[in-house]
Formats: sequence, structure tokens, C-alpha cells
Amino acid sequence: MDDHFEGDQYHPESKLFPPHNLHASPGQQLYGAIQDYYEQVKTRNNVHFYYKTRYSAFAGTNLDQKLRERDIKDIYLAGVCTDICIIHTAVDAYNLGYTIHVPESCVASFNQAGHEWALNHFESALGAKVIRK
Repeated sequence: MDDHFEGDQYHPESKLFPPHNLHASPGQQLYGAIQDYYEQVKTRNNVHFYYKTRYSAFAGTNLDQKLRERDIKDIYLAGVCTDICIIHTAVDAYNLGYTIHVPESCVASFNQAGHEWALNHFESALGAKVIRK
């Protein structure tokens, strides 16, 4: 989960984007079907919730360690924005040796051209499997 703090002038995203996903705010919460599903599975031993403060889910977290401890080699990416956070996470996953899967219906962006470019980049440069409808 993307995690930002109001007025954090040192965070690089504060120079590029308006405040978003502010810690513990309604705008940061899961919603809809994703929230419903999370409520059903959140107590399982294999469900872990991570806060991230950079584009990549691997940057500044122990995600790689947790995946390797569990011998997980394939990762499925979902979220927004396809051409920002998802692609940075995918590049890190590629560099760490993971097999990447991206369900097209589970990623989106406010920039359609960037979204399409990222989907193509996942396949052509990262060897990812984009799961199209």
C-alpha cells in the first residue's frame, strides 16, 4: 500500500504529484471488491500487508526477503499506476530474478498512453506475462 505523509517536503513524489494515499486517510484505504476480498483472507498466514513509500514495492521494504523465505519465484502485480509504481516494481522484480505476471484487468493509469507502453515494456523488456482478457 502506497504510504505518504502530509507535508513531507523531502519525499521525491511531493515535487511531482499532489498529496495522495496519505497515511490512515480514507483515500489510502482499499475499497470495493479488493477490500471485501482482503477482509476474507487477511488472517491467513500467507497474507501480508506492506506499506511502501517509493514507487517500487521492493524499495525500502523486506518484500524480497519474505518472498525468498517462502521460495516464491512468480509474482503477480496489480494496482496503479501501471506506468509508475507497477513498472518500477516490475523492473526491481526482474532484476531480482522473479518471474512476473501482470493481469491487464488488475492495473490502470491516468495516462492511457503510458499504460499501454508499460504493458508492452513488461513483455518486451522484462519477459513478463501480461494476462490479457
